[in-house]
Amino acid sequence: MEIKAAVTTEKGSPFSVEHVQLEEPKEGEVLVKVVASGTCHTDMVARDQEYPVPLPAVLGHEGAGVVEKVGGGVKSVAEGDHVVLSFAYCGRCKSCLTGHPYVCENFSELNFVGDSPNPPRRIHRDGEYLTTFFGQSSFATYALTSEQNVVKVDREADLNILGPLGCGIQTGAGAVLNTLKPQAGSSIACFGCGAVGLSALMAARAVGCTPIIAIDVHDQRLQLAKELGATHTINGKDEDAVEVIRKLLGTGVKYSVETTGVPAVLRQAVESLTFMGMAAVIGAPPFGATVELDINDVLLQEKTIRGVIEGDSIPQVFIPQLIALYKEGLFPFDKLIRFYELDEINEAIKDSETGVTIKPVIRMPH
Repeated sequence: MEIKAAVTTEKGSPFSVEHVQLEEPKEGEVLVKVVASGTCHTDMVARDQEYPVPLPAVLGHEGAGVVEKVGGGVKSVAEGDHVVLSFAYCGRCKSCLTGHPYVCENFSELNFVGDSPNPPRRIHRDGEYLTTFFGQSSFATYALTSEQNVVKVDREADLNILGPLGCGIQTGAGAVLNTLKPQAGSSIACFGCGAVGLSALMAARAVGCTPIIAIDVHDQRLQLAKELGATHTINGKDEDAVEVIRKLLGTGVKYSVETTGVPAVLRQAVESLTFMGMAAVIGAPPFGATVELDINDVLLQEKTIRGVIEGDSIPQVFIPQLIALYKEGLFPFDKLIRFYELDEINEAIKDSETGVTIKPVIRMPH
C-alpha cells in the first residue's frame, strides 16, 4: 500500500515528506493507521547519526492510532482497537524471558538497525528498502509493527496525545515509579526539564515526593516545572545546582534523575545525592561519552548510579497505568504537548531543539 511518510535520507538532513510503499502485515504483525506520533530526542540523534541508524530511514517511535489489519496469529488486538506503539524486543533472550524486555539483548539491533525479524524492513521507496525504526517508523500515516510492540488502550483516551507514552513520557515516569520507587516525603532532583525530566517530576509529585527540585537552563521550562509540582527550581546557568541543593537539604537529595545526556550534569546529579542516594541515568549522550566522578564520594556515601532504559517498564502494563493517572488528574502530561501537522515536521523538530516546545506531536493526514 502507498503511505505518506517523513523520510530521513542522509546525516543531518531535513525530513522529506514523501509517498512510500508499505507491505502487508505477515504472521504476528499489526498494521496501524497512525493518528499522531510524538517526536523525541532519540529521533534527532538517529537523524544526526549519533546513533548509527542505517539511512535512508523512516524514523518516529511514539505512535498512536487504530488497528487497521492484523496478520495471522495475532490475538491481543483486533481491527478497530486503539493502540500506542512502543519499543521492539525479541521476547526470546534471557532479559525478555525474565520480564525485562527494556534491556532486551537484541534491543539495539531491533530498534536502531531495523534489519531483523520484529519486523524486518518492510518500507520501500522505488524499490529501495528504508530502515524501520523501533519496529514501527511512526512518522507516517501507517505503521507496520509486531504484536508485542502494540499496547491496547482505553478508547475514551484521546489518541492525539497518547503517542509520547510509548517512549519519552514512559521513560521519565518509569524512572521514578519503576526504578527509584521513592516513598512519600522523599526528596528528588530532576536535572533537565524536557519531556522526560518533567514526566519524572510529575511522577514524583504523584507519589508524594517532597521537596521536588527542578534544574534547567531555560526559565520558561522551570516555570512549567513549578506548575507541574516542583517545589524549588534552579537555573543551571546562574547557580551551582549542587551547592543550592546542599544549602536546601544539608547532605543532599535522596534521589536524582539525569535527563540531559551532558556528562557534567550527570556528575552534578551524583554529587547532589545524600548518603545511600540513587541517581537514575536517562539522558543519552553520543556513544563513547565519559564522565569523571569522585570515587570516594560514591564509595563512602554508598551512592548508587543506575542506568534506566524505557523507564524499566513493560509497556502493556505501564502505559495503561499512566493513562489511569492522567484521567485522575495526577499525571497531566498533555501540558507538555504542542501539535504540528506532518508537513510541519521540520518546524516541530527545530522547536524541540531550541526549547520552544517541550513535546511536539505530529498529527497525520488521512
